[in-house]
Amino acid sequence: MSDKYGRKPLLLISISGTALSFFMAAFAPNAIFLFIARALDGITAGNIPVASAVISDTTTMEDRAKGFGIIGASFGFGFVFGPAISAVTVGIFPSLPFIIAGTVSLVAVIITAIFLPETNKHIGEVKKGRLFDFGKLYHALFDPNIGATLLITLFYFLGLFSFIYAFQPYAVKILKLSPNEISLLFTMFGVIGLLTQTLLVGKLTKKWGLKKIFAGAIITSMFAFLVMFFVPILSIFIFSQAFLAVANALMQTLINTILSAETDAKSQGTILGISASYMSIGQIFGPIIGGILATVSIPFPLVGSAVCSFVCFLLSFHVLKPGIKKESAF
Repeated sequence: MSDKYGRKPLLLISISGTALSFFMAAFAPNAIFLFIARALDGITAGNIPVASAVISDTTTMEDRAKGFGIIGASFGFGFVFGPAISAVTVGIFPSLPFIIAGTVSLVAVIITAIFLPETNKHIGEVKKGRLFDFGKLYHALFDPNIGATLLITLFYFLGLFSFIYAFQPYAVKILKLSPNEISLLFTMFGVIGLLTQTLLVGKLTKKWGLKKIFAGAIITSMFAFLVMFFVPILSIFIFSQAFLAVANALMQTLINTILSAETDAKSQGTILGISASYMSIGQIFGPIIGGILATVSIPFPLVGSAVCSFVCFLLSFHVLKPGIKKESAF
């Protein structure tokens, strides 16, 4: 829709829906209204691919990784400080974190309306198609330009969310950590990711190139998962977590950077939206896979995550192929 109608109107609709949903949740008289509020946020969701398309529209290929890194760093900033704000304010009264979230979202709507120009220079040029096209989601995997990158997105997020599912039981049952110590590990993960996406992504990709850094991040995540599985010692676990945080920050930035390079300018929103869909599929089925593996043994989801990373590493040799088509099939 952002390819067809523009980035700005879609961002305004999406963030407005988020703001309204938070205020509905804050003042919900019963559980039904709470579910309606969350459903509204889901219906109007999808602004990260649109914001990423804005970056694609406004940066050169050389600076695009840095631009996506800024989005990732912003997300990381929220990941670190959002829960902290909630923890401080929820004790005052339970609805306050929702009111704060709604207010922040409303400020974002105002800033978008006043300061963001329309960046899509190809409005209306995309091919006509159905609004919900699940066939396109499937056929994109076989596209010679973007298929390998989308498969990497799927397998990486399957592995990542399998690990996220296993993290707490592993930390409690194997490492014997308290809830506060687990929170500190999550905070450390977020801070390292924030610093990586702010300070390292642009410099590393300019020096070594997208493909080398991308493959290096994948293999680093694989070894981090394996070390956590084979060496269940707290100090080693923290060390591995730090490396995983760097690798994850690079991966989440470079996936979109590579996809934006593999498709034409008028289809950026479409392709980034398809990528976000595969991320969501990984978020849905990753915990299910992790749960199945955990029934065998609590650390086993780490092996599953390492296998997913290895598959991603093999696929990384097929991204950014020389001589790819400049005209997207979408």
